[in-house]
Amino acid sequence: MGGLVVVAGPSGVGKGTLVGRLLAEHPAFAFAVSCTTRAPRPGEAEGREYYFLSEEDFARRVAADEFAEWEALHAHRYGTLKAEIERLRHAGRHVLFDLDVKGALNLKRRYPEALLVFIAPPSLEALEQRLRGRGSESEEQIRIRLERSREELALAPRFDRLVVNDDLDKSYQDLCGCLEALLPAADNLEERHAPSA
Repeated sequence: MGGLVVVAGPSGVGKGTLVGRLLAEHPAFAFAVSCTTRAPRPGEAEGREYYFLSEEDFARRVAADEFAEWEALHAHRYGTLKAEIERLRHAGRHVLFDLDVKGALNLKRRYPEALLVFIAPPSLEALEQRLRGRGSESEEQIRIRLERSREELALAPRFDRLVVNDDLDKSYQDLCGCLEALLPAADNLEERHAPSA
């Protein structure tokens, strides 16, 4: 059965980029698609970025204990279904999560074997520059995200590994180093499923 790897960190730290590269280079990892109650953004597809649920459906699934973890965040709810995790694990894949910090810690409580990797910015000032560079948020939204980032950075010691994302290539190599126990298994799986010449 596959392993569980959670990549988490403050908004704007670059965890999505690192996760995307890991998935592209190591096909034995599969992305656990989360559910959300927010509306799809342009270019997002059902079942690829998220499963988009109504507030009522999300609440029903919470009541039925269908989530491995869930969190209220920015006026919406986000969560990972246990069925999504088990589907990928039983297919022999390592399950990769891109979660917010509290969601990662919630998942660890249910799956103690999960490896939690915290992606940190080199400084709060650098994170603020990245958030402003995106140009997609108001001053108030940036202020809220930075305040939340301070709270999240205080939780970093509760994670299994820490990667400081100052240089993307080095950070990716550091992330792969955290996963070295899984990567040989990932490479072997790739070889077994490679088409024969």
